Amino acid sequence: QKDWGIAGEASAVRRTITVRMTDDMKFAPATITVTEGETLRIRAVNAGKVLHEIVLGTQAELDAHAELMRKHPNMEHDEPYMAHVEAGQRGDIVWQFNRPGTFAFACLIPGHYEAGMRGTVTVRPR
Repeated sequence: QKDWGIAGEASAVRRTITVRMTDDMKFAPATITVTEGETLRIRAVNAGKVLHEIVLGTQAELDAHAELMRKHPNMEHDEPYMAHVEAGQRGDIVWQFNRPGTFAFACLIPGHYEAGMRGTVTVRPR
C-alpha cells in the first residue's frame, strides 16, 4: 500500500487511459481524474525518440526520487507504479487508486522532470 494506492489486478480494469510522452517533455493528457476504488490501466506511449518513464506518487515522493535519479541516472525500475518506456514503445501501469486526494506522475529521467514533464491524478471520493 502506498499513499496513492496499490498495485491493481488486470481483471479489475474497467478503463484504460493512454498517456502520450513526447520529447518536448510533456504528457498528454497531463491530468487524470479517477474515482476512489477504481483500478485504472495507464497505457504510457512513448511518441518520442528518447527514453521516457511515468512514475506515480506523491509530490514529495517524486521530488525525492528525482533527486536520487540525478545521482544514479542508470537506476533500474521495477515497481508496479512505474513504466520505463523506450522510444516508440509502450508500457502499462495497472493501479488501484484506493485513497482520495491529489497525487502526481512524472518522468524522473534527469532533465525531464526539471523540464516540466509532470502531471496530476485527482482521486475523487466515492
